[in-house]
Order: sequence, then C-alpha cells, then structure tokens
Amino acid sequence: MDLSNLKPAEGSKQSNNFRRGRGHGSGNGKTAGKGQKGQKARSGGGVRLGFEGGQMPLFRRIPKRGFKNINTKNIIAINVSELERFENGTEVTVDTLLENGVISKTGDGVKILGNGELTKKLDVKVNAFSASAKEKIEALGGKAEVI
Repeated sequence: MDLSNLKPAEGSKQSNNFRRGRGHGSGNGKTAGKGQKGQKARSGGGVRLGFEGGQMPLFRRIPKRGFKNINTKNIIAINVSELERFENGTEVTVDTLLENGVISKTGDGVKILGNGELTKKLDVKVNAFSASAKEKIEALGGKAEVI
C-alpha cells in the first residue's frame, strides 16, 4: 500500500451540492439543516474563529515569547562559489540568478557572500555584497555593483 492508493471508506464522503431551504419537497426545507433556534441558526450567526464561549481562548492563555520585528527584511544570501556556473565576462543580475536557478525567489534583495572560490571575471549587480565577496570579484577584474 502506498499514498497513491489511499481512498476514503465507502460511504464516508458525501457530495456537498445539496440545495438547502427549498421547501418540504426537497427533503431539506423549513430549517434547512440548521436545526431549531439559536445563534447558529440565525442569518450571519455563529462565533468568530477561536471563540470558546467566553472562556479565555487558548491563543490568549498560552505564553507569548520573543519579539516579531515587522520591519525585518528577507535577504536572499548566496555564496561567491554559486557564481561559478556563469560564463566568463557575463553580467550577473538578480534576473539572471532567477533564470539559472541559483535563487528561487528574490525576497527583499540578494546579497553575495564570500564563501568559496571564483575563477571567472563577472560583472555582478545585486543589492548587497560582503567585503570578502566584493574583494574576490574585483580581484579577477570583475565589477561588484550595488543596485
């Protein structure tokens, strides 16, 4: 048995295309499957997500730890060694990194870090460079340009 062969038990699933509240003849008229009176039977009735009948909700009972910085930036970091896949003399931009599969998304910017070796002269134009990455790129006659 594997995941591709799994099926729900016979009769456990029903289709949900059932027209409610269309008269007695439909088999689901009058209260339309909502039972008798009460908050859940009313139009727009029901309780909000996480409501526990007035009891202090679980989300408010559990302790909160740490700090969530709303101004944080999601910088995608790649090493100099990742640039080795480009041809000599290529202009490397954020778009070319995406096209070649070096990065899968741009986030809030791309930063080149200095880990690894580089043997090709490249013109790199990204959002940020570490000092060692800039040094390695320029040592081979390439350009490290911040955009």
